[in-house]
Parts: sequence; structure tokens; C-alpha cells
Amino acid sequence: MAQGKHKFKAQRPGGSKKPQQHKQKGPKKGGRVIMPKKTQVVQQQKLKKGLEVAIRNKIEQEVTQRASSSLHKRLSVLKGPEGKGAPGGPRPGSSSK
Repeated sequence: MAQGKHKFKAQRPGGSKKPQQHKQKGPKKGGRVIMPKKTQVVQQQKLKKGLEVAIRNKIEQEVTQRASSSLHKRLSVLKGPEGKGAPGGPRPGSSSK
């Protein structure tokens, strides 16, 4: 009679196996955002972004105002769909080759 515990667990034939997940080897796709160590840098970037948006909006208002004042017929500004582009529509700056 054998003494002691079994060194391995007996498996039943045809038992269920766990599905193996295939991990992607190598670096991941896409850009990386590295957070700065200093919070002051984050605040400066927020301020810069806010100023860029404000300046862009002001320039757009001035251009539409000058265009509407120089034309004899009323100018209407059309706004496109909000967000990062429509799923089926063409994107500005992209080629349709």
C-alpha cells in the first residue's frame, strides 16, 4: 500500500479545459498619454487649450461678421454635426481614393 499524498491530481478523460486567451505580443497600437509629474504643467495645458478655443471662436465670429457686412444678401452659417464625425459621412481633410 502506498503511503503519503499523491503528487498530482488525477484528471478525468474528456474533462473540460479552460479556453486559453491569446494575448497580443509586442507593443499595443495607438498613442500613449503620459501624465506629467507636476500638476502645474496640467494647469498650463488646460489654460492653453482654453485660450486656443476662445481665439478660434473669436476669429470665426469676426470672419462671419465681415462676410455678412460686405455682401448685399444675408449670410447664413451652417453648423455641421457635433462630435468626432458622422459614421457614414466624409471627413474633412480625408481623401476618397
